[in-house]
Amino acid sequence: MNEQANTALIQRLYAAFSKGDIQTILDHLTPDVEWVFEGPAILPWAGARRGPQEVLGFFSGIATTQSGMKLTMDEFIAQGDRVASFGRYSGTVTATGKKFDSPVGHLFVVRDGKVARFINMGDTAAYAEAYQASSSAKA
Repeated sequence: MNEQANTALIQRLYAAFSKGDIQTILDHLTPDVEWVFEGPAILPWAGARRGPQEVLGFFSGIATTQSGMKLTMDEFIAQGDRVASFGRYSGTVTATGKKFDSPVGHLFVVRDGKVARFINMGDTAAYAEAYQASSSAKA
């Protein structure tokens, strides 16, 4: 695929995410996809995953612990088989009621029209803060 087609693929996957259509995303992953979202253990969706079934766990971790999610990607840069995207992600952690709003950067590697690798860069401290119960609740 060329850079324009790769970018269109990634934009289509973001559109699917915004509609809650996770199956479309899973259908566009290679069987050996590597999905990396580094972050502290308090984030139920952080970690490295391999294969569409494990990636489903990433999306389940988000869907079952957050509400009002909004992902807005404003910039796309493609070179060869790589697409980088930049924007913001916000939402509310259901258990704590705390809101978060963070800049994000994603790197995708596309192979044969499917995502073979995903790497997230963002403010994981902001997410972790939203997932933590208030200090008065711990007492």
